[in-house]
Amino acid sequence: MHVAFLNPQGNFDPQDSYWTEHPDFGGQLVYVKHVALAMAELGHNVDILTRQIVDPDWPEFSGARDAYPGVANVRILRFPAGPHGFMRKEHLWPHLVHDWVSRVLAFYEEEGALPDAFTAHYGDGGLCGVLIEDRTGVPFTFTAHSLGAQKMDKLNVTPSTLAARDVEFHFARRLVAERLSMNRSAVNVTSTRQERLEQYAHPAYRGAVDVDDDRRFAVIPPGVNLRIFGVDVRSPDETTTQAHVRAMLARDLAEDRRALPAVIASSRLDPKKNIIALVRAFAQSSELQQRANLVLFTGALNDPLREDAGTDTTEHRVMEEIREVVEASALTGKISAFAVRGQPALAAAYRYLAQRRSVFALTALYEPFGLAPLEAAAAGLPLVVTQNGGPSESLHDGGIEYGVLVDPEDTHAIAQGLLRLLRDHGTWEAFARRGRQRVLDRYTWERTASGYLREIEAMVADPGGRRSGTLLPIHPYFRDPTPENDVTLDELRAIYFGGPT
Repeated sequence: MHVAFLNPQGNFDPQDSYWTEHPDFGGQLVYVKHVALAMAELGHNVDILTRQIVDPDWPEFSGARDAYPGVANVRILRFPAGPHGFMRKEHLWPHLVHDWVSRVLAFYEEEGALPDAFTAHYGDGGLCGVLIEDRTGVPFTFTAHSLGAQKMDKLNVTPSTLAARDVEFHFARRLVAERLSMNRSAVNVTSTRQERLEQYAHPAYRGAVDVDDDRRFAVIPPGVNLRIFGVDVRSPDETTTQAHVRAMLARDLAEDRRALPAVIASSRLDPKKNIIALVRAFAQSSELQQRANLVLFTGALNDPLREDAGTDTTEHRVMEEIREVVEASALTGKISAFAVRGQPALAAAYRYLAQRRSVFALTALYEPFGLAPLEAAAAGLPLVVTQNGGPSESLHDGGIEYGVLVDPEDTHAIAQGLLRLLRDHGTWEAFARRGRQRVLDRYTWERTASGYLREIEAMVADPGGRRSGTLLPIHPYFRDPTPENDVTLDELRAIYFGGPT
């Protein structure tokens, strides 16, 4: 079978450049790459279709063709869309219609055959799936990863702030594209049942898809790359990474605290990741400070507690808030923050800190699935994780706890969850063992790829068989993206708020 992944925003290269260092190069790239590679290992031909970027700041993404070393049946194909340089995903919409989809189809026309199926990722990939199916009849799956309506909710968008937020994030185009994607896909793939029943059931998507229709959804959890995060794996840079971690801890921590366990946070410096709640929980608990240090892996920032957090205003804002708590609570010498670049190094750091009976923490306000905690669990760390979102399914099942779930807005609950693991070696070992086994049993990329292939084979055999109800019309803007055809603020207001206000 020949399967093509539609992921126009972000990019892919053999070195996994900039992963997690930019919002457009986040978890979905990890997801797409590993599902694609796992499909290839099962004997299928796979194309990853993305945007070509010709920009001196992003040299890795300039070539039209690329591949992963030693993998013959996965191609990375890059197609121009709009200006040559990097563009934020919010600005890509008109260029996808005018340029990207047409170039994708021209490429396959020249090759003489289309893929058997497409799998579309994020709202912009979903839109491309809609347009390609409309022109060719080739069916597609849709995986949202995150949906615009939930982001609007988190930003507390009101009628009075709607216009400003739309200028910033182009929510009108995004929500219309998402509605089309979930309506016209052969099947919608979610990571959890909760994602299906809560996110897709948002009033903004009413009439696009019936969340109670089992034919239109498949729950396929993501996986963990056990060749990187396995507890018994050793990275070529294992020793170097351990030395780096020791050096950073020695730089930041008081000498008499350097052998303590660590409470580890590893995520983008984004307000929704809510790292500040973890810092406050640590600051407010003297017992927690006695038992552990706080260690933040901060993307590309080597010394954010002392140096400027760079040009990214969001990262700067998050770090400023953290610095204020550190200063006000006299946490200097008890907290360390530094960069760990690349998944192999991250896995090696986890394994090293697991030897000290450390704990991984994720206190995001909402986590659609929560792959990062599962990676940490595979490397031997027990988990304290937000109860909001996917972890409530992945880490709690049939009355069995595979990690400690906490309210991310309750700093006392966060501290108590951490202390539950740090106070008792037996409890630490039990959660570390159960968490790792949970990953081995349920969350591997091979299982994820097999789930996709099962759905793809069914939809190729009967492309329209599972679609029911009325197909939504393709909005004029996505036929001809001119200003006069653009999705209006009134349309967005009606979608999100349920009508004019």
